[in-house]
Amino acid sequence: MVINKLKHLSSDRFLRNVGWLGVAEIVNRIFRLATTVTLARFLNAYDYGVISIIYTIFDIGNVLTIRAGIGAKIIHAEEKDLKVVCDTSYWLNWILGISLFIFQCLVAYPLAFFYKNNGLILPICAVGLIYLMMPIYTVQSTLIERENSLKITAIANAVQSIVTNLMTVILAWRGFGVWAVVLSMICSYIPWVVIILLNHSWRPPNRFTLDNWQQIASFGSKLLGVDLLSRVRMYLDYMIIGPFLGLEALGMYFFAFNAGLGISQSVINAFTSALFPHLCAARNDKKELQTQFFRSLKTIGLIVVPLVALQITLAPFYVPIVFGQKWVPGIPILILICLSAIPLSLSRATSQLLQAVDKTQVDLYWNLIFTVFFAASLLVAVQGGILWVAIAVLFTQLIAMPIFGIWVIRQVFGKR
Repeated sequence: MVINKLKHLSSDRFLRNVGWLGVAEIVNRIFRLATTVTLARFLNAYDYGVISIIYTIFDIGNVLTIRAGIGAKIIHAEEKDLKVVCDTSYWLNWILGISLFIFQCLVAYPLAFFYKNNGLILPICAVGLIYLMMPIYTVQSTLIERENSLKITAIANAVQSIVTNLMTVILAWRGFGVWAVVLSMICSYIPWVVIILLNHSWRPPNRFTLDNWQQIASFGSKLLGVDLLSRVRMYLDYMIIGPFLGLEALGMYFFAFNAGLGISQSVINAFTSALFPHLCAARNDKKELQTQFFRSLKTIGLIVVPLVALQITLAPFYVPIVFGQKWVPGIPILILICLSAIPLSLSRATSQLLQAVDKTQVDLYWNLIFTVFFAASLLVAVQGGILWVAIAVLFTQLIAMPIFGIWVIRQVFGKR
């Protein structure tokens, strides 16, 4: 009985892909732990505040590349349309990448003026170079996902993590400060490009083409809206804390957020990366789609909930030992943010289901409504300080995510 169960699990493609991505995330977490400890020792709360601004700008810009939307279209496309979708997507990625690099450089100046810190300009511009590297490998990377060859993605993730974190530790130790993070972010994409190009045969078209770009853009724009609103919510607390409470308070919150949600979020990302192509493969068979979705949701819950429980139990002990006494005030915030991983995992799975069944407009409308509710809650909570912001983050998700998740499941699969 047990042997048969193990054979069944080992033959499950979704679990195999999750396994590879999970191993990559474990590698990432081991090296990132060393990075977090190093940065906590060598940087102060103000430096963390500056880094959080750089990360926020880059991550929102990263969404605007609509890699998620274009990538989802490649995964979702019928076989007969695949070549046209890939060729057009390649050139769309270059147009967006160049545009975003220029835009991010321009945005750096008003941001520096707003925060009264001219030291923000050059790092923000430098990080924008990553947008010019993305078109080189994005189509190949998405085709690897479409083919469910996520072992390659996992290897690329692991190598990128090792390069990023080793560089950050060495440069921070050598006194590079904020530049330790900026330079490692840029250089970490080089091994990713090499690994992806060596492991997929697709190559760019010889001529410029934008055939059927309207269809790709229409599909991608809805996912862009969803992804953009999701990222805005991810950084909305930073955007509100910085102007209202200052860079030091932002630095403390940023540390707690990364030390708390970082581990759980990596696990959730591993599952959701494997989930979408898995659901797309079953979308034409409603019964099979339902089976795969609920099985995947159960697997996510069985891993995320115990992980969160373990982390919040140990947080009061490991934070002062590993990161230092100066971060102890961030422990309550860390615990609250960590708990938000549970409703977040349901939200991510629900979003993947809607995309798989071509209901991206529902996901977009929901994200718009929830973002307004979330922003209003944070604007009220910030008056009480960063602890109340963390409380608002948790409770808005605990209230809204399960309600929407149950509604979506009923709409897609029926009341049963």
